[in-house]
Amino acid sequence: MEQLNEFLGTVSSFLWGIPLLVLIVGTGIYLTLRLGILQLRLLPAALKQVFSKNHDKSAEGDISQFQALTTALAATVGTGNIVGVATAVILGGPGAIFWMWVSAFFGMATKYGEAVLAVKYRVKDANGEMAGGPMYYLEHGLKQKWLAVLFAIFGAVAAFGIGNGTQSNSVAGVVEATFGIENWITGIVLTAFAALVILGGIKSIGKVTAVFVPVMAIFYVVAGLLVLILNVTAIPEAFITIFKMAFSTEAAAGGAIGAAIRYGIARGVFSNEAGLGSAPIAAAAAKTDLAGRQGLISMTQVFFDTFIICSITGVTIVMSGLYTDTSLAANELTTGAFGHFLGDFGPIVVAIGLVFFASSTIIGWAYYGEKCFQYLFKNPALLIVYRIAFVLMVFVGSVISLDLIWTFSDITNALMAIPNLIGLLGLSGVIIYETKKIQEKLKEEKEAAKSI
Repeated sequence: MEQLNEFLGTVSSFLWGIPLLVLIVGTGIYLTLRLGILQLRLLPAALKQVFSKNHDKSAEGDISQFQALTTALAATVGTGNIVGVATAVILGGPGAIFWMWVSAFFGMATKYGEAVLAVKYRVKDANGEMAGGPMYYLEHGLKQKWLAVLFAIFGAVAAFGIGNGTQSNSVAGVVEATFGIENWITGIVLTAFAALVILGGIKSIGKVTAVFVPVMAIFYVVAGLLVLILNVTAIPEAFITIFKMAFSTEAAAGGAIGAAIRYGIARGVFSNEAGLGSAPIAAAAAKTDLAGRQGLISMTQVFFDTFIICSITGVTIVMSGLYTDTSLAANELTTGAFGHFLGDFGPIVVAIGLVFFASSTIIGWAYYGEKCFQYLFKNPALLIVYRIAFVLMVFVGSVISLDLIWTFSDITNALMAIPNLIGLLGLSGVIIYETKKIQEKLKEEKEAAKSI
């Protein structure tokens, strides 16, 4: 078993090395340039779309555009926003946060492109529900079904690990450490919650995440903002440290600027999932008249995830100064940073945040996994089996050690990203065409609003 762990660890390190990170960020830069820095130009319009109630409810789709966003956010906002940021700081120094922001900026263009293609090439399945994502734009858009099949296989498998077992394991561990509740009890509660939501399908998932995600995000953001407001004088120095260390030869203990760049980008991608191909699966279910409209809404996912939630974690850690203590593990660093400012309430904030974030990730990835599985196997009866197996894995994950599954899931995540990025680059012309359509539509709507 140890030899298998070592082998998979080597494979994971190779796949998540410089070539893949360059491909992920490079795709974001390419799309950013071709779209005319759309993530800056149309961010206000995108945020307006997120909170607008004037969407076309008669448009094709299974859930509202907001529910599609919250479903994707549910899967994306997870342990990476709390523990992942701390890991980046430990391995790459405070400067890693800057490079996390850089990857997120270009990742917004990537996420936009993914959602545009997901809606453009979505289809109705045998149950009358929308099905879309990389599987469909690789097959119907790029005309490369073999890449679509590979993506679906890796997605269906990865869902059990990075989107399920590893999440429930994190929740069970932090609940036991903070509140003294045994793992198996947490496992039963999580499994029951997952079963109630997941077995109801995407409409049930959409309704739950539309309430669950804003609540969990607001809780953590408010706690984080409280830290920042109460210590506002320390914020400038924290930002100076982040920017200074981003280009310093002392970016990490025993490392250099390369460590800050590598781990900042890697953990940023793990957090916001831009380029992995997971989020567009949820975007495809949205009721929308134009692919570009959902693309704009999906683009804000990276903004909320990285520029707001991850930034709160990162700046709090830097302000605390605890990142210089090399004896602290990632979860201890975040817990210690919040405890430094909020006393005994700090670890509780982190614990509750992890419970919310990891639980939501399980819900979102359940949908991703089943859509990948459904692409491979059309039999509805097998889909029920997949859902039941996924729910049971929630309990299994909470009571066993999952080092092997976590590493294997990292590998399948990387293997998901490769065909997805090929699809984005190959279909970039379609993304540009759909962007022109939504820009014209937004201009018409703006003129119409003025005439009222």
